Amino acid sequence: MKLNEIRNNPGAHKRKTKVGRGSSSGMGKTSGRGVKGAKARTGTKVYGFEGGQMPLHMRIPKRGFNNIFASDFAEVNLGRIQKAIDEKRLDVSGKIDLETLKKAGLVAKSRDGVRLLAKGEIKTKLDIEVAGASASAVEAVKKAGGSVVTTFKKKVHMNKKGEPGKKAQRRVKSAEKRASRGG
Repeated sequence: MKLNEIRNNPGAHKRKTKVGRGSSSGMGKTSGRGVKGAKARTGTKVYGFEGGQMPLHMRIPKRGFNNIFASDFAEVNLGRIQKAIDEKRLDVSGKIDLETLKKAGLVAKSRDGVRLLAKGEIKTKLDIEVAGASASAVEAVKKAGGSVVTTFKKKVHMNKKGEPGKKAQRRVKSAEKRASRGG
């Protein structure tokens, strides 16, 4: 085989049909696009249109919603922290916080910080400062001789006047009612 003998496999390269080259070709004048309308024009497509049939995106049931006020935590498991310690990617001599976890490659980005979860086991004593932690994760770290400090505080959304929003106001009122009832 020489460079000048290199060819595609038969049928691998199919030439594009030349359109608009006279009526005898069968693809002349309107180039196989029919007459007028959105589909005859260039650069347009009728997305989701199924010829009048109820489109798929309208046929399927809709459930739930996207809560824009939901907390967004990066989750990290105890097992992954222990693995990073064993591989010497994480230094346990100081306090472990978001920055040290990022440097170790255990968490990427998150809007509200890191949440510690209890999957896996921890054998090393460590002092960790995270936004949130599950009760079983806190228990596991304390059992290993370490400590967990949680720092997350839910953001209070303010209205135009600078007062807490309706949800926050309702939360405060219901807390006061509970306090007056049960003391």
